[in-house]
Amino acid sequence: MIEWVCLGRESRPVPTPVPTPLVWAGAFGGALVLVALVNTLVGTGRPAPALAVLSVLAAVLGLCARFSAAPGIAVVCWLFLNGFAIPPAGTLTWAHTRDTFWLACLLTAALVGTVLARVLHARAAYRRIGKGVAVETPDPVDGVRDI
Repeated sequence: MIEWVCLGRESRPVPTPVPTPLVWAGAFGGALVLVALVNTLVGTGRPAPALAVLSVLAAVLGLCARFSAAPGIAVVCWLFLNGFAIPPAGTLTWAHTRDTFWLACLLTAALVGTVLARVLHARAAYRRIGKGVAVETPDPVDGVRDI
């Protein structure tokens, strides 16, 4: 038998995602700092470390964002990757295969972070809701008599 339990208004089983403009602002600031750090440590001629670091940033930002924020996260990170991680710094260029691959990597990272967050939140909500429901299982030994 299923017993319905009211969850109430004060507690939500799944947390509300961060507003999209705030996530994009975090992508802007985080990408700026990370690209500057990678350029200082590694140099501007090697975009692979910058792509890896920005992909991690996109995945982390995806953990707290809505699905609709993922394309914006990818584009903002790509703008900093393309504009400042490859020479000439400050100039946006478009190399079809390279930039398509970079955008795909960044979008995939943001979507993976978002999907991972949704799965983890759903599992946690299931555990919280599941603890309040008691299930009675019949004992098969009680109904059997020895003759």
